[in-house]
Amino acid sequence: MAIAAAAMVLLCPASPGLAAAQSTPKVLLIGIDGVRPDVLAEVLTPNIDALAAGGWYTAEARTTTPSVSGPSWSSMLTGVWPEKHGVTNNNFTGRDYDRWPSFLTRIEAERPDLNTFAALDWLPLAELDGGGPVLPASVDTRVVLNGYDLGWAEADAALTAQAVSHLGAADPDAMFVYLGNPDETSHEHSSIGVEYRDAIALADRHVGMLIDAVRARTAYDDEDWLVLISTDHGRLADGGHGGDSPEEMTIFILASGSTTATWPPPGPAFIVDIAATALDHLGIAIDPGWELDGRPLGRPR
Repeated sequence: MAIAAAAMVLLCPASPGLAAAQSTPKVLLIGIDGVRPDVLAEVLTPNIDALAAGGWYTAEARTTTPSVSGPSWSSMLTGVWPEKHGVTNNNFTGRDYDRWPSFLTRIEAERPDLNTFAALDWLPLAELDGGGPVLPASVDTRVVLNGYDLGWAEADAALTAQAVSHLGAADPDAMFVYLGNPDETSHEHSSIGVEYRDAIALADRHVGMLIDAVRARTAYDDEDWLVLISTDHGRLADGGHGGDSPEEMTIFILASGSTTATWPPPGPAFIVDIAATALDHLGIAIDPGWELDGRPLGRPR
């Protein structure tokens, strides 16, 4: 992920403070499952590179314990640690999303006039027996595919296409797009080798499609998009994860948009900060009664 000056493509107009003040805030969160930051740095990812070069980036953020998808995605989307939302495994037993909802669910409660969107191909994020998925039907638009049935690369491509279409035809305010192929590829090959790296490069192409769709919006010049990109956990050399080693616990967080021009330099950052950052950018005041563990990344800690 070598960041070259020639690759710097800014997401927002040249006068960031003025643009943000006059524009409608919007958020796109792209979650790429199971990406080790040090491996990401070795893969040719021009779209992610360009966003990082013109924005805010850390490769030293921390995820949940245990470092597995259920608790980690729950923490990214809700802004609280597993001790609160209750998810400590991929069975989602003990979940309490009524008390600790996702940022999209909070948006629906606090600002029902805003349009929310989620696209994913890992079913437990949207479908669980007994109710209570982290991305429930109250989200205005949900694209729910099954990566195991379709194939993960194919499912990621399909949901990206639907997200691109939505950006062109609708007026979303807060979006979450999940890409599962890198994690599943690493598990399939028990490796962080060429297949895994190719899957990360493919995810970068999907990122590029989404960013192109944002920029192509007819109202883009009147909008203040904050693009957040992150992952749920890292992994070991054999593709496994779930422990507390640095390779498993270290994640990256990227933020791109005019608002990041005033952010402090990257310091300590955590997966739970992402939901708080999205809410803050949309102008939704974070109620102390929500007891979020995360803090907006753009504000001093």
